[in-house]
Amino acid sequence: MARVRGPHLRTPLTLLESDREALLRIEPEVLAPGDDARYLVTRAGAAAVTEAEDGTVGLLLESEDPRAGTHQPLVFLGRREGLRVLAVEIPEPSPELDDPGRDLRDLRHVADQLVPADADLALAAVAMGSWHRATRHCPACGELLEAEAGGWVLRCREDGSEHFPRTDAAVIMGVRDERDRLLLARNAHFRGRFHSVLAGFVEPGETLEGAVVREVAEEVGLHVHTVEYVGSQPWPFPRSLMLGYRAWADGTPSLVLQEDEIAEARWFTREQLREELAAERIDLPGSSSLGRALIDDWLTQEG
Repeated sequence: MARVRGPHLRTPLTLLESDREALLRIEPEVLAPGDDARYLVTRAGAAAVTEAEDGTVGLLLESEDPRAGTHQPLVFLGRREGLRVLAVEIPEPSPELDDPGRDLRDLRHVADQLVPADADLALAAVAMGSWHRATRHCPACGELLEAEAGGWVLRCREDGSEHFPRTDAAVIMGVRDERDRLLLARNAHFRGRFHSVLAGFVEPGETLEGAVVREVAEEVGLHVHTVEYVGSQPWPFPRSLMLGYRAWADGTPSLVLQEDEIAEARWFTREQLREELAAERIDLPGSSSLGRALIDDWLTQEG
């Protein structure tokens, strides 16, 4: 079995600060309108933001309920400076719910520009918006679900069952060989030059380190002998929790790529990767992702 050890690797999305004040979710007035209510609008992974003249990006917290009489559920995210912050997921554009002046931006592209307190609110809002958008009916009887507990619980009207937000655990690993080269791959679904480290979802009844070993074997045919946990971060696109690892493979065997999953994969020295990046022959994940943090973690070491 693989050994597990490890310090922690941090990313912009792990520097979170907000207090969610979960005990207040059951209060009857927590979602009520009022002068102390502020609304954060999200839609399909995007959040409403403002951009200052100097390019600084922040969340747009609106004082008026943006639902315009519709029944979109609200989610209590916590309080900021005495104000209740309520998230609301709006549907696709419509005259009532899509103010042309509202700037909705994909959180994957702007999360690393937000201060930690804003990033924390936005991540929770986007994740909960995705859950409410996808979870409308009871899986047992098909009856409509009604939101409770500040939007964090859905209850079936028919059988009374409770349903809670879902988070899917996924491992992501920077695999190295005995020469300390890093393995980068291009997923068959990635755009042309985009390369990253390997990743995959944890299966039922499986440990996290077991998932690392299995995914590496499945995707590129390598046996991993050592696994080192380095940190985690939310990735609510739509509802993942990424668990990051360094991993070491036996020797430098040839790669056996998983058909229909991995289009190409190769080992890189630090010099080779820097040359490929300088020549713009490959692209790497954005700075807010744990995959990029794993690459940079290896790239900045001596080797």
